[in-house]
Amino acid sequence: MAGHGKQYGFSLLPGLITLVLYGAALVALALWGQDLVGWATPFADDWADPWQGLFRGFLTVVLFALGLLLSVVTFTATTLLVGQPFYESLSEKVDRDVSPDGTAPDSGLSLARDLWISARDSLRIVVRAAVWSVLLFALGFIPVAGQTVVPVIGFMVTGFFLTEELTAVALQRRSVELRERLALLRSRKALVWSFGTPLGLAFLVPFVAVFLMPGAVAGATLMARDLLGEETREVGDEESGRSRDGDQEGAPAA
Repeated sequence: MAGHGKQYGFSLLPGLITLVLYGAALVALALWGQDLVGWATPFADDWADPWQGLFRGFLTVVLFALGLLLSVVTFTATTLLVGQPFYESLSEKVDRDVSPDGTAPDSGLSLARDLWISARDSLRIVVRAAVWSVLLFALGFIPVAGQTVVPVIGFMVTGFFLTEELTAVALQRRSVELRERLALLRSRKALVWSFGTPLGLAFLVPFVAVFLMPGAVAGATLMARDLLGEETREVGDEESGRSRDGDQEGAPAA
């Protein structure tokens, strides 16, 4: 990312936009969630105190918790969708920088088509992640294991799906479908978890996620090349080679 400071700055915008939108939605949910619960539970209007307050208060807390969980699960997918042109351009630049021939793969699809495919695949991943979230939430009530093993599994699952969403930027340009992308990631679980799990932990703080997102997309592009077995050169190789050539040309003859 050091060589793309301007690109990095522009790539922060989608994350900031998503953060503001999600923040506004959560604030609205906190302010009017109790009213929403009251409207949705008219059967409790005649309940005596304190049961009515306890019941609706519990549902309000659950509603906000679900909203917070949904925001965490969908933040990356939404940010990538909002910033599709920014992250696509960043991923292409990384590909050109590390490609031996200086080129980047191109899907040849229009922006509208790319956005549609991204939205469709992101929705599929969010649904899968939501199913895992519900399952792990239920397993969390198991004594001991629910408070030790289950959270670890949860972070690993989060890391896997986060990696899929991030590598999708580069793999979609290579016309790799979702099913094939998942198969590639499953074949390299250790690499996927080592990349995605720390990011998943960091992304629990949305403000941190905003600043990490451009670097995460760049790193995921390099991972996509590794998963597909594409040749990758070090960014400084060509520059150092040119420097050596220049020194040799400028050196006096013996």
